[in-house]
Amino acid sequence: MANREHLALLQQGAVTWLEWRQQNVQIEPDLSAANLCGANFRGANLTKANLKRANLDRAKLIAANLCGANLSAASLCEAELIDANLQKAELVDAQLISAQLMGADLAYANLIGADLRGVDLKAADLSHTNLTAAEFIGATLSEADLSVAKLSRASLVYTNLTGANFSHANLSSTNLYEAEAIATYFYRANLCQANLSEAHFGGAYLFGAELVTAELYMTDLRWTNLSKTNFTDANLIKADLRGANLSRANFTGANLSEAKLDGANLSKAIFQRTIMPDGKVHR
Repeated sequence: MANREHLALLQQGAVTWLEWRQQNVQIEPDLSAANLCGANFRGANLTKANLKRANLDRAKLIAANLCGANLSAASLCEAELIDANLQKAELVDAQLISAQLMGADLAYANLIGADLRGVDLKAADLSHTNLTAAEFIGATLSEADLSVAKLSRASLVYTNLTGANFSHANLSSTNLYEAEAIATYFYRANLCQANLSEAHFGGAYLFGAELVTAELYMTDLRWTNLSKTNFTDANLIKADLRGANLSRANFTGANLSEAKLDGANLSKAIFQRTIMPDGKVHR
């Protein structure tokens, strides 16, 4: 439970709280399980605060400093965290449904199992963040930085990833069904066993990406840079690869049945045991 003194100080307002924190820099505030629903903590200093299981639904935390804070199992549904600092914060199993995190800094944060359905993370920094098994259905991640992030087994169904950066990210076994990833950057990303069915990757950059045994049924990959991409044993049935750069791509054991390859660059691409668009197996 929350420390009553810490909670009372916080409820006295931003000035009182700031003065107390400046005078007690060594104390880590304990606000665990506190009911702070709808509270206004704009710009508040909550660094390393214990907010585990706290109710922060609809709270205003715009530009708040939550660096290193513990928000595990906290509820932040519809909270306003625009431009907030959440670097290295603990948000394991946190509820962030429809929260606003545009421009927020979540670098190196831990969001394993977090519920981020409908969240707006446009232009947010999620680099090196652990998002394993996180739920992103219907979320906006356009222009966000997710380089080197861990997204294994996450659900990105129907998400807007336009212009985001997933360079070196781990998206193995991630569900990207019908995701919008136009002009998105996946340089050397791990997408092994990921589901990209009916997703839109037009103009995306997947140079050197790993798509081993990935599901790409009816995926839109027009004008995409897929040079040196590994499609070993991937399902590309009815995939649209028109105008794509597939030079040196590896299609060993892949299924390209009914795929569209008009205008694609197939220079030095590897086709071994590959089912080609006409249904014939390339030996």
